[in-house]
Amino acid sequence: MYETLEDLKKLGALVITLMRLFNVREGFTKKDDTLPPKFLRDPLPEGPAKGQVAHLEPMLENYYNLRGWDEDGIPIKQTLKKFELDNLVY
Repeated sequence: MYETLEDLKKLGALVITLMRLFNVREGFTKKDDTLPPKFLRDPLPEGPAKGQVAHLEPMLENYYNLRGWDEDGIPIKQTLKKFELDNLVY
């Protein structure tokens, strides 16, 4: 059933989408998608990103887009259809 790396990637994406649907159902929203305050406030002390802090909003926007979710982090109809989950919601 899951024989290739691509199969496993699809399975992982399905699981993440199912987890997101569960969290949305339970009342989680975009405001719950955050990082510890330290990452948003304190610049990194060393490494290639030294002196930088995480800019959460563009990171979330990109992540949601890659996952096939809307701007609020809710899976869009096309994503649900891709995983044959469109009968669960809407």
